[in-house]
Amino acid sequence: MAVRQSSLENLERQSLRYLSNFYKGKKVLLTGDSGFKGSWLAICLKELGAEVFGYSLPPKSKKDNFVVTDLSSKIEHRDGDVRDFPGFLKYADNIQPDIAFHLAAQPLVLESYTDPRYTFETNVMGTVNFLEITRLVKSIKAAVNVTSDKCYHNNEWLWGYRENDPMGGKDPYSASKGASEIVTASYKASFFSDINNAAIASARAGNVIGGGDWAEFRIVPDFFRALETKKQLSLRYPEATRPWQHVLEPLGGYLLLGAKLLERGQSFSGGWNFGPRDVNNYSVQKLVEALISAAGKGSFIVPEDAERKHEASLLKLDISKANHLLGWSPVLDFKQTIQFVVDGYLGETSGEDVYGLRVKQIKEYMNIGSENKLVYLT
Repeated sequence: MAVRQSSLENLERQSLRYLSNFYKGKKVLLTGDSGFKGSWLAICLKELGAEVFGYSLPPKSKKDNFVVTDLSSKIEHRDGDVRDFPGFLKYADNIQPDIAFHLAAQPLVLESYTDPRYTFETNVMGTVNFLEITRLVKSIKAAVNVTSDKCYHNNEWLWGYRENDPMGGKDPYSASKGASEIVTASYKASFFSDINNAAIASARAGNVIGGGDWAEFRIVPDFFRALETKKQLSLRYPEATRPWQHVLEPLGGYLLLGAKLLERGQSFSGGWNFGPRDVNNYSVQKLVEALISAAGKGSFIVPEDAERKHEASLLKLDISKANHLLGWSPVLDFKQTIQFVVDGYLGETSGEDVYGLRVKQIKEYMNIGSENKLVYLT
């Protein structure tokens, strides 16, 4: 009977009403709000009734999600660099936020080969600065540092990595994310172990895809750029298998984790995986073939002489902890994920209000979760 009651309690606490009631009126500091995942999280928080305060570099292009959704008119945003500690601290201290999410990062593996110093400065010292601000600004009671599945030392196992597996990485990006996790664990043990201090956690997700991402060196944006220019897409690493997930999947996990940290404190500190089910692990080539099928257009080639920097061929996350302790589960199967991605991109060129399009997808996602009785936003 106790198990049944706990299950029912989880379903109630995962409801949209719970998250809306929780975040409504809360002041949320969000770094990286001009980025792909950060802008989507900002929209979710805004729709949940939070006061969103973004701090990040300006968007890189006019096509970025932050720009096409006109997000700067809907939240409070400050252009800033997380490496600039005095400026970052002053902004956070003026806001006096209740909770903070750290998504600002140099997010690309290939760019980390081109500029490793910038990658480490942003991804490691940016984390240090975020945690220092969490330590110094006493209004912050919960903080989530978002890293990556690539933080793990990758043995290319057939099974998923658990939260207590070793950190590491061969390329600079992966190493920087592993280092960010080590920094977070150090701060947790040194400064955030007391119940009177803020509760901090880290969140690790797989390869996140969805409308509004136009970053370089990413396969899905490359596919839609090729569609726009009517060119064939060249696959740099077709055999690589990745845990593909729509951007809304991990964001719901972050939101639920933040709420639990603020409500329950240290018992929800530590690392958390938010990945897809194993059935959503597909190769790059299979992903592109699915995009072509859903979009009804597009083509690709695999050049024989393509230069291939090291990238792990298999990455999987074990999501048992989030499932059992947070009550979080992925919602979309692979076909639904692809359709959400295609609708998100093609809708940008349809003349539809893009912010409204994003909100529409959020609501559709919630409805699917409600039908499947699996989602934290039912």
